[in-house]
Amino acid sequence: MAKTSIKTITRLKRQVRVRRKIRGTSERPRLNVFKSARHIYAQLIDDTNGTTLVACSSLSSGASDLAYTGNVAAAVHVGKEIALLSIEKGITSVVFDRNGFLYHGRIKELADAAREGGLLF
Repeated sequence: MAKTSIKTITRLKRQVRVRRKIRGTSERPRLNVFKSARHIYAQLIDDTNGTTLVACSSLSSGASDLAYTGNVAAAVHVGKEIALLSIEKGITSVVFDRNGFLYHGRIKELADAAREGGLLF
C-alpha cells in the first residue's frame, strides 16, 4: 500500500473545502487548474450539466515550442490559450478553482495570463 504524502493530503482537504463553495454554471463555468511536476492543465467545467466546455494543457500542440513544460512560462502559455479558447466559445466570465493549490507561482501566473487574455474572475 503506497503512502500518500502529507502535502498531498492537505491539498486534497483544501480542495474539498473550496469545492463546497464553488460551483460552475453554463453562464459562468469553473476554471479548474491542476499542476504536476512536468505539466499544467486548465479546463472550464459546467457543474450543473457535468461537462467540460474547454480544456487546455502544456501537452497541447501549441505548447510544443516550449523547452520545458513544468515552469512559469508554460503556465502563462496555458493561461493565454484557455482565455483564447473560451472567448471563441463566447465565455468571458469564470469562477477560478485553484484545486487546493496555493495561489502562488505557476497557479498565479496562469490566472494572471487568463485575465490578460480577457477572462473575468
